Amino acid sequence: MKLVVAGTGYVGLVAGVCFAEKGHDVTCVDVDENKVKLMESGISPIYEDGLEELMQKNYAAGRLHYTTDYKSAYRNPDAIFIGVGTPEQPDGSANLSFIASVCRQIAENVEKDCLVVVKSTVPVGTNDRVEQFVQDFLVRKELHIEVASNPEFLAQGSAVHDTLHAARIIIGTESKEAEEKLRKIYEPFHLPIVSMNRRSAEMTKYACNDFLALKISYMNDIANLCELIGANIDDVARGMSYDERIGANFLKAGIGYGGSCFPKDTKALKFQAKKAGYQLRTVEAAVDVNREQKTKLFAKASGRMITFERLKVAVLGLAFKPGTDDLREAPSLDNVELLLEGGADIYAYDPAASENFKRKYPEGQHGRGTITYVTDIEKALSDANICFVFTEWKEIKDIQPIQFKKLMRIPLVYDGRNVYDLIKMKDAGVEYYSIGR
Repeated sequence: MKLVVAGTGYVGLVAGVCFAEKGHDVTCVDVDENKVKLMESGISPIYEDGLEELMQKNYAAGRLHYTTDYKSAYRNPDAIFIGVGTPEQPDGSANLSFIASVCRQIAENVEKDCLVVVKSTVPVGTNDRVEQFVQDFLVRKELHIEVASNPEFLAQGSAVHDTLHAARIIIGTESKEAEEKLRKIYEPFHLPIVSMNRRSAEMTKYACNDFLALKISYMNDIANLCELIGANIDDVARGMSYDERIGANFLKAGIGYGGSCFPKDTKALKFQAKKAGYQLRTVEAAVDVNREQKTKLFAKASGRMITFERLKVAVLGLAFKPGTDDLREAPSLDNVELLLEGGADIYAYDPAASENFKRKYPEGQHGRGTITYVTDIEKALSDANICFVFTEWKEIKDIQPIQFKKLMRIPLVYDGRNVYDLIKMKDAGVEYYSIGR
């Protein structure tokens, strides 16, 4: 089929590339001409495992195209997928302005019957409004334009795999015709398809993400209690994982979740519930626990140190999780801000996210502190007074405990991801603090 994808971020670009990989003719639309040229040269604008290879393969095969010419792109496709951002607003609601812009462009330029599919995460009921919005601005009123919901469930760092090997495809439609067209588009994926109405599909996305966020916050809450009563959260999680009703995933304690989905989606659903006159107390609790969890290690370290003034602080990991360069809601942001305010000289290492971090904190002086970016973990640790671990990259997990002892001036490590073995760190002579252990 001839497909168009609006937006080339994590949602749009990954979807477009994977559709092309499955044999569809795909055009990805973006407003940024430089970004389009970058993608045409085979370079991905986002750090995502396996994405560049598939971009290059399908572009060379003639199945994948990039353009800023939305007028031509929206003229005669079989379906248009919307994958633009819906950023969080100050009150927690979703900003739908990018969705609206694309919808108007579609309405003013489409010249044949078409299915418009919203992949972006949107508040429940948005697709109803999108369909009306398209009709309001539709130039050729005789055309049949229907809107469907097809939320994504990819995880950053494994987005390509999650799309090609998804546990299920959720489609929300209001007609058999729209459902059948979406089924045909996804037929080459050979994946289970769960069909429902649009509002249920929109709600399924929020319900899944918020449940996982709640699960993470629950484990962090239990971890905090474990510290106080002498239990080990790793052992507790291992014991819980054998219960099929609970499952083994999302039981790892740490310094909280981040990224583009969980923080935004928990706040958005909380906002929607409040607007509907209902209080989602479990979701609100997850948000509260996560907010406090992010700086738990800094609070511990502050109690141990008299001051951070002119101390060399090694920061290992900046991205909110390994496998991505995304910094949205990353715990490193909160902690680096506090360390700089305290006058620390930060030496930061991350194999993917340093360039993004530099945009917020350029190398050099920030208030009382400074930040320097290094490409070698040993440079970060050399003569450091204290080390914080914020992301469990393989390169960081592979550090041997004895290296902290040999390289650091004071072998003092605060690990927000429970990367290292307690006994091995103790045997190596490292003063080691983690979460719930």
